[in-house]
Amino acid sequence: MVSAAHAISAEVRLYDHLFLKANPGEEDEDFRSSLNPNSLEVLTGCRVEPSLMDAMPGHQCQFERLGYFSVDPDSKKGRLVFNRAVTLVDPWAKIAKAEHKQ
Repeated sequence: MVSAAHAISAEVRLYDHLFLKANPGEEDEDFRSSLNPNSLEVLTGCRVEPSLMDAMPGHQCQFERLGYFSVDPDSKKGRLVFNRAVTLVDPWAKIAKAEHKQ
């Protein structure tokens, strides 16, 4: 849990799958129709641990229950930006499992 009194502000970029299905463009459809319009969600005003204040681009960390993140090169002193690299729950694994049962 992050202490509200001591937390620092950050921007967090949550990347998701670029496509809505595993095989875009199959069956002669235009692959662009399968693009995920929500493949990037940018959250501003997020609060993170003060120990991350001096984190440099490339630094990796885990945000509890959210996934693994890396400091983006867009970060500057006083303006941290984190990119989610891996979620803790893989939605594609659930989809593949459901398709396999059919």
